[in-house]
Amino acid sequence: MLKFAQNIKYLRNKRAVSQQALADEMNLTRGQLASYEDNRAEPSQETLIKYSKQFRLPIDALIKNDLTRSKEDGYIDIGSNRILFPVLINEDNEDVIEVVPIKASAGYLEGYADPEYISNLPQMKLPFVPSGKHRAFPIKGDSMEPWVREGAFIVAKYMEDVQDVRNGQTYIVVTRDDGLSYKRIYTSLMKDGFITLQSDNKEYHPYDVHLDNVLELWEFTCKIDLQDYDEQELNLQSIMQMMRGLQIELQEIRAKVG
Repeated sequence: MLKFAQNIKYLRNKRAVSQQALADEMNLTRGQLASYEDNRAEPSQETLIKYSKQFRLPIDALIKNDLTRSKEDGYIDIGSNRILFPVLINEDNEDVIEVVPIKASAGYLEGYADPEYISNLPQMKLPFVPSGKHRAFPIKGDSMEPWVREGAFIVAKYMEDVQDVRNGQTYIVVTRDDGLSYKRIYTSLMKDGFITLQSDNKEYHPYDVHLDNVLELWEFTCKIDLQDYDEQELNLQSIMQMMRGLQIELQEIRAKVG
């Protein structure tokens, strides 16, 4: 686990704490901690969980990504890929979702790379979202009707590599020219450096976007339809109320299945 060894040493030094101090915090011996940092021993599952909790990072990020290549707090640039970091974790060690409110969406193109803008986004948690970096984006307009109507929120997972895009699936696309949009992506022109964005509403024509123009891609996970709310109620509080209702319904379903 060479990357893990590099990462935990880097994170400890970034905090400016000694091996002994960190070992005491994590209920390890200094010798154990040193052996992990020197890549002389592999950590147990329990130890990996300890490191995940200590640095508030998912285990995947600790063992797969080279965190030493971080250029600024909040982001890691690895080759041509831009990886958001760290994945936010709540006190229960579960992923939380950053919500881009309707009012904030207009400034997303300027703020997506600004750690202060991102840190000020409200957060929520869903009981059924898989692991990974997720964000909830508001939908404007009718280009994806009838599948998604204006006023809904799309919860989407950050894509580290555009080559992983699945043909015909829907994504939040952030481009230099158009900012935020939610489209279905087709990859027939990928070899030529383009992707095709298509709306579900047939009144809108598909168009090609060069990959150099794409700043971020977020893969659809689920949608939150807020059509029962008035426009002035489309805020984080109304979303949270809906989420609490969803969690109750899921618990009831589980109980019936059990």
